[in-house]
Amino acid sequence: MKLTPPNDVAITVQRALAEDMGEGDLTAGLIAADIMAHGRVICREAAVICGRPWFDEVFHQLDKHASIEWQVNEGDSVGVNQLLCRLHGQARALLSGERTALNFLQTLSGTATSARRFVEAVKDTRASILDTRKTLPGLRSAQKYAVRCGGARNHRMGLHDGILIKENHIMAAGGINAAIAAARRLKTKLPVEVEVESLEQLREALAAGADILLLDNFDLQNLRAAVRSNSGRAKLEASGGIDLAHLRAVAETGVDYISMGALTKHVQAIDLSMRFELGSD
Repeated sequence: MKLTPPNDVAITVQRALAEDMGEGDLTAGLIAADIMAHGRVICREAAVICGRPWFDEVFHQLDKHASIEWQVNEGDSVGVNQLLCRLHGQARALLSGERTALNFLQTLSGTATSARRFVEAVKDTRASILDTRKTLPGLRSAQKYAVRCGGARNHRMGLHDGILIKENHIMAAGGINAAIAAARRLKTKLPVEVEVESLEQLREALAAGADILLLDNFDLQNLRAAVRSNSGRAKLEASGGIDLAHLRAVAETGVDYISMGALTKHVQAIDLSMRFELGSD
């Protein structure tokens, strides 16, 4: 699978370094500017690795001549105590960038690892795992990249590239029919997705021509009933209160998608270790 990083890697890293360093790393300033160092990054637990572009960018912004030799690719599964990369550069730069680089790598690897776990749980069903907009502020493009790295799929990136008519939109528009009609008047080629909370609303949305139905907090019985009522007319997305223990059962109801905020909202960082030594590697 070819993974293309988002186009905001450099600016995201720039903001992160400014947040950490401010006007300069006072402690790294204790070390002479010409001292060189090398280091290694070790993964301390089983994980799916993601975040190389951000990690590399951190050190290249601090030392354009820094070298990073990766032993694993994006999306690779690694084991406990596996070597991820070796790096070499100015000691000041490596020390100043250590925490920021690891923050990106551990967070995005955590997201990718979670995504891979959910994808494996629905293997051999028709369901695809989707993310949501419940991302860490300022890291949406990075986390959505990590979701793809783990084998899951992205829902809309934001409010600008997808139509999802939810409960409050329906209320404000005057009902499901009125909301869908208003969406059609936008004359966009984007599919119109509608959140429904009952089988009655599902039938109403189908009659109004919705392309995708988000089945909000449907239990297994109602998910099966929704699949039968739909008869393939619209794509069906299950969402709300779904965890790993129940994920397979939800997928086996026949829905097309399962969207999960936990992919990006409940991310648990992967345990990484970076060790430095002075001089040449």
